[in-house]
Amino acid sequence: MNKAGLTDHVAQETGSSKAFAESCVAAVMAGIRQGLEDDKSVQLVGFGTFVVRHRKARSGVNPQTGEAIQIMASKTVGFKPSKTLKDTI
Repeated sequence: MNKAGLTDHVAQETGSSKAFAESCVAAVMAGIRQGLEDDKSVQLVGFGTFVVRHRKARSGVNPQTGEAIQIMASKTVGFKPSKTLKDTI
């Protein structure tokens, strides 16, 4: 399912218009993004937890040339599903 599919699902489940459902989905995603920026984690009970993870700098290989390169440290988002979600899947 992609964002459009999720929007359609929300519209159908709530009996609202697609435009309203799209604004709701966008608001939830913006809230998750803001929570990660501010608190470094967002916990949705019964669904899971989004967390900011830090990747260390490391060595890598350019696949085209085989040359060794240095990959800079970076941040990424991780997701840990709740037990309820795991059991559902």
